[in-house]
Amino acid sequence: MNAPNDNTAPKGLRGWWACPPRSGMQRIIIPPVYRHLRGFARVAIAAGIVLVGLGAVTLVGGAFTTQAAWWTAFWLVLAAAQFATAYWYLAIARSASART
Repeated sequence: MNAPNDNTAPKGLRGWWACPPRSGMQRIIIPPVYRHLRGFARVAIAAGIVLVGLGAVTLVGGAFTTQAAWWTAFWLVLAAAQFATAYWYLAIARSASART
């Protein structure tokens, strides 16, 4: 049975960041995101879809001008970053479930 002073919680920021244990590039993912990778991947996919729609609306609403094209490129780059992040999260989640 646990003693009254037995505290197994991680100590300090370093202990919090190391819980759950992970290796390599996975360490740059903050722990709450790492614990819910599939959910955050879904949020990133939804954000990417919204950004693609925003890019389309910007391009059409700007009457295909040069400035509208630059803004559209900006939104599409952000969307690509969201999709890449979601793919990375899902790849980590897939490999983690294969190990357990």
